[in-house]
Amino acid sequence: MTEALQRQPFPQSGGAPVCPPAVYAQIAQILHGRTGISLPDDNASLVVSRLVKHLRQLHLPSFQAYLDWIRQPEHMNDLKVMISALTTNTTRFFREPYHFDIFARDLLPGLQRRARAGERIRLWSAGCSSGEEPYSLAATLLHHWPDVHDFDVRILATDICEPALQIAQTGEYVVERLEGVPDHFRALMLSEGVPGADTVIMPKVLRDLITVRYMNFMDPWPTRGPFQAIFCRNVAIYMDDKVQLDVWSGLIDLMERGGLLFIGHSERIPPTQADRVSLIDRTTFRKT
Repeated sequence: MTEALQRQPFPQSGGAPVCPPAVYAQIAQILHGRTGISLPDDNASLVVSRLVKHLRQLHLPSFQAYLDWIRQPEHMNDLKVMISALTTNTTRFFREPYHFDIFARDLLPGLQRRARAGERIRLWSAGCSSGEEPYSLAATLLHHWPDVHDFDVRILATDICEPALQIAQTGEYVVERLEGVPDHFRALMLSEGVPGADTVIMPKVLRDLITVRYMNFMDPWPTRGPFQAIFCRNVAIYMDDKVQLDVWSGLIDLMERGGLLFIGHSERIPPTQADRVSLIDRTTFRKT
């Protein structure tokens, strides 16, 4: 198909764009192969709602033309846009707050002792989306450990969605995103903000604890660990059983013995990995 044929006005069918089942199945196959994410068989409306604006920006006449377009090597950037658009990025500061309480209560005192003895402390927010999770973890660290910057402590924040990672990197959020954050953490996060501003940039003391990196679980992982804690919440639920097994196995491999793994409330550790971790609290596991 020539580019001249591809770049035509996007037609409407009854006022609404249509993604034929065969095209939807191929888009779902590409997404799964690239990311491990599985789309339900009957969710073409999600593809339409998230991609139609981009199709119109590209002046492509149909979803079939779009499928042909993203398969061309010179259009890899548009394939990345598709992956980002079809990735779920629901998050908020201190989501499932009990996880941060468990971290502070059960793990942090030991990490402080070890860091003061010269050990390296590494924490990982895997599937960090736009960064609210790693900044919540950084705020928890700083609140309980004011001199944390004097020690070798870092938080790795990774995700597959590049636009979301750009937000995590800058640390700039609409102020309303901080509604519901406990007062002492909210005061810390607003400590360098401008009163009355619509947005706030996370203070440097939090940003300096975090390293933001792109990561696709289907590619070689850009980290070797070991990690004392890993937050991987509401990521594996979008993957099939085989990919989930690979993700959980890989994460547990990179944890040190005694480290904590925090997962989403709808997620389960596969039976083949159950003997490697023990449940210690709500959706919180310790590596045995």
